[in-house]
Amino acid sequence: MTQMEQARNGVITPEIRHVAEVEQRSPEFIAKGVAEGRIVIPANINHKSLVPCGIGRELKTKINANLGNSTLSSCPGAEQSKLNIALHYGADTVMDLSTGGDINTIRKAMLERCTAPLGTVPVYEIVARYGGSDFSREKILEVIQEQAEQGVDYMTIHAGLLRKYVPLALKRKLGIVSRGGALLAAWMQEHEKENPFYEAFDEILEICRKYDVTLSLGDGLRPGCLADASDEAQFAELDTLGELVFRCRAAGVQAMVEGPGHVPLDQIQENMEREQKVCGDAPFYILGPVVIDCAPGYDHFVAGMGGMMGAYYGAAMLCYVTPKEHLGLPNADDVRRGVVAFKIAAHAADVALHKPGARDRDDAISDARAAFDWEKQFSLALDPEWARELRQQALDESSAPNQHGSEYCTMCGPDFCSVRLSARLKKTAK
Repeated sequence: MTQMEQARNGVITPEIRHVAEVEQRSPEFIAKGVAEGRIVIPANINHKSLVPCGIGRELKTKINANLGNSTLSSCPGAEQSKLNIALHYGADTVMDLSTGGDINTIRKAMLERCTAPLGTVPVYEIVARYGGSDFSREKILEVIQEQAEQGVDYMTIHAGLLRKYVPLALKRKLGIVSRGGALLAAWMQEHEKENPFYEAFDEILEICRKYDVTLSLGDGLRPGCLADASDEAQFAELDTLGELVFRCRAAGVQAMVEGPGHVPLDQIQENMEREQKVCGDAPFYILGPVVIDCAPGYDHFVAGMGGMMGAYYGAAMLCYVTPKEHLGLPNADDVRRGVVAFKIAAHAADVALHKPGARDRDDAISDARAAFDWEKQFSLALDPEWARELRQQALDESSAPNQHGSEYCTMCGPDFCSVRLSARLKKTAK
């Protein structure tokens, strides 16, 4: 049985127990959320190296790192390096979005080393294998079956983009920016047929139930610029995604919903609350959102702002955006920057929402600062290497380079250090 089916039967699985411990919640709380579909634990029965992770609005906000090559760039070795970096800096899940080369081999190597849930977008492998003109039911089910059997924990399926929604999207400034959405829209227009993933959805559910694959219901009509945000096409697809959520739950299959990419700050709350209502509070997995369109090279900051607001208003997982968004395939350093930016965004929302244990790290680093315990500060930082590097730079540039353990930093020095003065005042007051 799937995690959802076992939870409905009152079974506290090892995965549920682990998530409860990490989230500082009771196992019964987690099991109830899984049974109702408000929490998902992507855990394919064949992913042997997996450390379970819970995703849901009431849990700590998770972040995903997109990896994978393109037909023009990267190689299996580079993707392994990016995977290691993503996990090192705290990605809760990763997705292999490879579109070129031996996709199966890349994914297999990732699964062997990946302790986090791993997701895919099966339409990419279908197109890589058979071209964009063959979306037969047999080919779709063949690829999904192979990926599920291999151990993929969750899959993005663009089943909500119906043929009747395509004209709505073509009125936009940027049209359809989702790769999977654009591929399917082109196929539907050429063949004058309905979305083949929607048509084969019951068979897809059978495969997912067998291996306990979580479905990530893809937003093929997500807005690709501010001008297209919160439009008729986006919300029409969302209504269909809500229908698919309830079909997943009826089949005992875990499901989460993917959300918009470019949204102005003032529309984020509306988007989050609308998904909760339409999709029965299924975990909302959002890309960013990017809140301005004119900052190429800095989109990890721009999207981090949107992600923080999205998480505050109810998103369960944030898909990171790197500095290379809109510019090219990210390299290892881009992955690091994207992961850290989104860990910051997720953490800020969790602290503001008073989630259990969310502020523990902040309180501990404050104690370390008061004690001038530099190593403790580094260990508690979201990016310890960067904090240590900046501290060393400051010392190297100072007139007292050997004062690494001293009770002041190079910004203030000993005479102007407020923390040092405060410590003296506290001691005097006692």
